[in-house]
Amino acid sequence: RQLGDPLTGHTGWVEAVACAVLGGRPVAVTGSDDGTVRVWDLTAGRQLGDPLTGHTGQVPAVACTVLGGRPVAVTGSVDATVRVWDLTAGRQLGDPLTGHTGQVPAVACTVLGGRPVAVTGSVDATVRVWDLTEGRQLGDPLTGHTGWVEAVACTVLGGRPVAVTGGRDATVRVWDLTEGRQLGDPLTGHTRVVESVACTMLGGRPVAVTGSWDGSVRVWDLTAGRQLGDPLTRRYDGVEAVACTVLGGRPVAVTGGVDGLVRVWDLIEGRQLGDPLTGHTGAVWAVACTVLGGRPVAVTGGVDGSVRVWDLTWHQGITRLDLPDKVGTLAITPGGELLVGFGWEIACLYPIGRIR
Repeated sequence: RQLGDPLTGHTGWVEAVACAVLGGRPVAVTGSDDGTVRVWDLTAGRQLGDPLTGHTGQVPAVACTVLGGRPVAVTGSVDATVRVWDLTAGRQLGDPLTGHTGQVPAVACTVLGGRPVAVTGSVDATVRVWDLTEGRQLGDPLTGHTGWVEAVACTVLGGRPVAVTGGRDATVRVWDLTEGRQLGDPLTGHTRVVESVACTMLGGRPVAVTGSWDGSVRVWDLTAGRQLGDPLTRRYDGVEAVACTVLGGRPVAVTGGVDGLVRVWDLIEGRQLGDPLTGHTGAVWAVACTVLGGRPVAVTGGVDGSVRVWDLTWHQGITRLDLPDKVGTLAITPGGELLVGFGWEIACLYPIGRIR
């Protein structure tokens, strides 16, 4: 059940949520259509300090990392800037990171040469890498996409950090962040926008799992630069969200679709596990995975305003919580709390057994 009252303050839709630890306490960082970034103390159930302001447009992307031993948030905005925020001091670090010529809807963080970096994707069809210590772009923009870059995820390939991106040009691309170049040819097969990307390991090899508006889920061997098996598809509507976890020692992907269904995919066998998980009455926009009571679960949210928890072992629903607006984003904290962005608000959810 929900712990405490909703966390309110945003005056526009909450588009992005990321989690961090600040002074030993779990916090959430949110980005909103009101142009602000806010930090929430999850233990006290309140906003920390004033809103972080500076963006002049909606903030649809947030990622958290550590810079010089201090937690920071990196945000992307419709104003085409990327900004870095010191969460301890509650202020922007340095000048905005500029270079993109269109909104920045995707941000991921990784480490490159021992230094924290952010990787961003933009409407301008470029991917850019930013040195967060020096506050500057590393190298030239990574170009190749011919449409908006909708999704970014980071992983390690052959001991080197890489980014995997999906775009409106229906391609998936892998970028060597050390050399600042695309690895191999674009991964093709999707016929519409690639809306979501997640990375995991399969048989000891790094893979990416992508979901597209064409209704398919595809698994890509990043080492070989090719699709693994046939598309995971059942002729349903577009895939909005993908998350990866392990079930019975086997890697699986959990997807949410426009058709309101949640599906679980065995990535080794390349097949759907069981029937779709039903209950949502509208598009599923967000999926996150965690462990609850020693069992793997998926948490989903969507247009119908409900958050649902699914037991992946028994392939059934555990609980449902109805919220007063559409659920656009979910995040799991290191402590196991669930952050839900719905409408203009944020809720912090705890497993019932954790509530004191």
